[in-house]
Amino acid sequence: MATKGLATLIRLSKWTVDDKRRALTALQAREDEILADITAAEAQLIAEQRAAAADLTGIGFVYGAYARSWLNRRAQLDSMLEQIRAEIVRAGDELSEAFNQLKTYEITERERKRRADEERDRKEQAFLDEIGLNIHRRRGQTEPPA
Repeated sequence: MATKGLATLIRLSKWTVDDKRRALTALQAREDEILADITAAEAQLIAEQRAAAADLTGIGFVYGAYARSWLNRRAQLDSMLEQIRAEIVRAGDELSEAFNQLKTYEITERERKRRADEERDRKEQAFLDEIGLNIHRRRGQTEPPA
């Protein structure tokens, strides 16, 4: 019964580790998306700066509003990046904890199996020793003394 319960715990722990791994992967993908958004925003800023520098008549006024909007968006992206990185650290810690729990169960199962195998081998050896002893006794009774 204990072995069956341990097997269930191992199966549940494997599922938990896989679930936490998927969650961590999703968070890392979101981090990559935010980084790509930051890169795209910076490229757009450079393009707008070039356009403003090329046409000083009317774009200069519009560029000021764009720059303020871009700074707000960049601050928002930086904040999102900071939050997602904190979540990644937390998810990594949870994954590590779940993995350690799984390994504990697997080591316990392996140790129980090893002890059971040793006990089985010991009983088998005792049985074979008994057979050998009985054969030796029988031979000693049927052979005439020399």
